[in-house]
Amino acid sequence: MNYQVLARKWRPHNFTEVVGQEHVVKSLINALQHNRLHHAYLFTGTRGVGKTTIARILAKAINCENLLDFNPCGSCSTCKALDEGRFLDLIEVDAASRTKVEDTRDLLDNAQYAPNQGRYKVYIIDEVHMLSGHSFNALLKTLEEPPEHVKFLLATTDPHKIPVTVLSRCLQFNLKRLSPTQILEQMAFILDQETIPFEQAALKLLSNAADGSMRDGLSLLDQAIVYGNGTVPTEEVRNMLGTIALQPVDDLLLALADHDAPAILSKINEIDDLTPDFSDVLQQILQVLHRVALVQQIPTAIDENFDTDVITDLAAKISPADVQLFYQIGLIGQRDLNLAPDPKSGFEMVMLRMLTFKPASLIAAPSKSAPSFKADLKIAPSANQTQPKHIAQPIEKPLNKTPELQTRPLPQVQAQTHTTPHAQPLLIDNPDWLSMILAMKLTGMTKEFASNCILESLNEQTCTLTIDPNYLRSSRAEDALQKALQTYIGSPLKLIVQTQKITQETPAIQLVKARENQQQEAVDIIHADPNILALKNNFDARILPGTIEPIKPTEEDR
Repeated sequence: MNYQVLARKWRPHNFTEVVGQEHVVKSLINALQHNRLHHAYLFTGTRGVGKTTIARILAKAINCENLLDFNPCGSCSTCKALDEGRFLDLIEVDAASRTKVEDTRDLLDNAQYAPNQGRYKVYIIDEVHMLSGHSFNALLKTLEEPPEHVKFLLATTDPHKIPVTVLSRCLQFNLKRLSPTQILEQMAFILDQETIPFEQAALKLLSNAADGSMRDGLSLLDQAIVYGNGTVPTEEVRNMLGTIALQPVDDLLLALADHDAPAILSKINEIDDLTPDFSDVLQQILQVLHRVALVQQIPTAIDENFDTDVITDLAAKISPADVQLFYQIGLIGQRDLNLAPDPKSGFEMVMLRMLTFKPASLIAAPSKSAPSFKADLKIAPSANQTQPKHIAQPIEKPLNKTPELQTRPLPQVQAQTHTTPHAQPLLIDNPDWLSMILAMKLTGMTKEFASNCILESLNEQTCTLTIDPNYLRSSRAEDALQKALQTYIGSPLKLIVQTQKITQETPAIQLVKARENQQQEAVDIIHADPNILALKNNFDARILPGTIEPIKPTEEDR
């Protein structure tokens, strides 16, 4: 009945015992050494990484009667009182349960009085971000002008919710997530001290499941000890976690590298017998693929948490392009796994996608005449599959070029050395007006204004445009258009804009229609592509509305 959980029994009591937060420990020890203690500290980080623990050790250190290398001695009356929870000058509060401003005021009312036992009165406020706005205001008054004998040690998992006025008055330390290796080593040390048998592979599973939190890791270790009846074997831990070890994941990826579909399905069936969380399995696959991609680019980037031989083998068998594709398919599959009829079938489809699809650049380089779209997909059969007979070559039907691409620039009218009072106007039709707009490289409001006009006449002296009476005109846009016309024509012509109901299509309308026609043709070609049809028929795929977009041709294509 007196059993104490490992997370509490092995909680660090001095800076030397803290695991994984050396950057914080070093700063605090240096502050103690040079007597440069701040009046307020803020410790941030995810759950179970040591925020409150370090705050308690610091409270002990600044009141310890006999510091040993600026570490709490643990034997003086102050250290013992702090360890036993009877030190009157340590006020520890959980802000999540005391959010009201009245609670904060009551807490701070005694801050002005001298400490009873130690040198400093220490306030540890856990989850400080849970305080209300009024509570922060009350705390801020004390933080602005704190008594010399008071120290504030704040801890939070969400510093973004703390007002900047409070943050600016604290020294902030961000505690890091612990690596699986650090958690594993601490677990092994504790089990050795407790004389509990264990397997290294079991601790690797537990340290990965801890997700960077030492407290979570030790809680899982407690559970594993009970589940294993006083031991920590790998098989029992695997069953307790409801997950699988990395070995089946490695086997899956090796079968994928060999294009062995039967082996993949067989391994999935073996995994299914363990009643796993397939989302976790997919996450492990992503972790291995990430490590493979790193090793392919940086051969020395070997992680001891992975099987080095397997990672090296996968890096040699799978091309970097395939690794990136598999990773992307896995990410999307993890997002959509809950939409599958059941987790196993959803996971199988993710693996089959990895087996089926290949980067388009590895299949065939598209010809310049073939239309290119962002929704363009390619299918590559695996080694033991044959190409379906109904899949033909990609459609070579080119797009009809839009007026934006097929218009020709208007020949410039050369300025004469003499003026012609009765020069005949040079009439230009609407497509040529569109050509001029593009050739003049108009932008912004000027381009919009010109595109909503109809060109009536143009000569060396005047350019006459017609615009709808309902259009909101801008004198700045008209002046800019006149200057652009003068530069383009090469003479100081005058721009005349008349208002009249327009019955013809303006360049703006022409461009909209051209884009709509190009978009519709892109949609038609995608839906008629035999590869897309094969995806629909064989994998029940569908094209999401609004995801097809024509890609603008390059200058070389034009």
